[in-house]
Amino acid sequence: MSSPVTLAVVGAGGRGSGYARFAAELPDRAKVVAVAEPRDVYRQRLADTHQISTDQVYTDWRDLAAAPKMADAVLICTQDAMHVEPAIAFAEAGYHILLEKPMAPDAEGCRQIVEAIEKAGVMFAVAHVSRYTTYSQRVKSMLSDGVIGDIVSLQRLEPVGYWHQAHSFVRGNWRNETESSFMLLAKSCHDIDWIRYMMGVNCEAVSSFGSLRHFRPSEAPEGATERCLDCPVEAECPYSAKKIYLGRLEHGQTGWPVDVLTPNPTVESVMSALRDGPYGRCVYACDNDVVDHQVVNMRFAGDTTAAFTMTAFSEAAGRRTNIFGTRGHIYGDGQHIHHFDFLTDKTQTIDTATGDASILGGHGGGDGGLMDGFVRAVATGDASSILSGARETLESHLMVFAAEAARREDRVVPVSVDR
Repeated sequence: MSSPVTLAVVGAGGRGSGYARFAAELPDRAKVVAVAEPRDVYRQRLADTHQISTDQVYTDWRDLAAAPKMADAVLICTQDAMHVEPAIAFAEAGYHILLEKPMAPDAEGCRQIVEAIEKAGVMFAVAHVSRYTTYSQRVKSMLSDGVIGDIVSLQRLEPVGYWHQAHSFVRGNWRNETESSFMLLAKSCHDIDWIRYMMGVNCEAVSSFGSLRHFRPSEAPEGATERCLDCPVEAECPYSAKKIYLGRLEHGQTGWPVDVLTPNPTVESVMSALRDGPYGRCVYACDNDVVDHQVVNMRFAGDTTAAFTMTAFSEAAGRRTNIFGTRGHIYGDGQHIHHFDFLTDKTQTIDTATGDASILGGHGGGDGGLMDGFVRAVATGDASSILSGARETLESHLMVFAAEAARREDRVVPVSVDR
């Protein structure tokens, strides 16, 4: 039996620790041997979980990158604006790399990463877990088999969810473009990448519309204060921090999103975080500037089209997709696939639920699929199991940047991979 692939984790938050679970659950295939994380609790928790030697535990990723190479690969799960520098450094140090999405907040940063990866000749995957889900692989297989004929158009809806928008994109880490990136990149680059993957041909041009419609001071109800804990109208606000966090805690939910406020959620620690931290702020009194709704229209090669809608104003739910072909129609909700055949006028329904609570089942099998593909590539030297490599990801990211330019400039923007 071959030795397990060794992994270093840079960023031990939700995504880093989540991907690292693959090694804990499949120790014959992967082993976490190093971690770099500035926050004491998160760093020590991951180090303890994976029994990492104390001399391979770092507070700064730069120290890990500068040390003699100690792992086959690195999982880079830092914040969006902190991807370019570590990706280049670890590529130059000879590490194979799994990089959390998005690659970088701008096209130049993405190109720098691709150039560094190709120069170093290392394996590289971006965590577009949507490509790797059981559901997505079944849809892709059906399209490749021609069950709906030629694809003519595609519609995709991302119902972010009212409370998820408030948590992540109004109060949270991805609320402000300067500190993170614009909404389409931070949240929906998964979807644009997924659309490109399913369409199977190059995107030629995009248009887009959207704005920050609701989460702004002018929309605050009369009497609202800057924090939910002392707000007289809090009980009537669906975006109440007390409702979102304490309400979940009352039902025994101590994981995400509650554990973002405090690593050890209790009523006392959550109340303290709401009193003094960013997650207790009124959603109408934050420093957020990312859009809360957006549509993107895309023209692909071969006279095919796609339309994407992202909205905060929904229940938090799985993406919903319609794919229209010359011989049939596919509708999916992230788990169920409904295929209507024009020849027979019959509908077939397929349930792709994994029923697996492990890393192999997370995100509909996407987390496990991503890690399985990446670890397999590193172990065998065959990159074919990586579905989201450097060039594929660069193309879908350029679609995202073009769409945002189209929204800001109110025009149709061509998409080109060439500089």
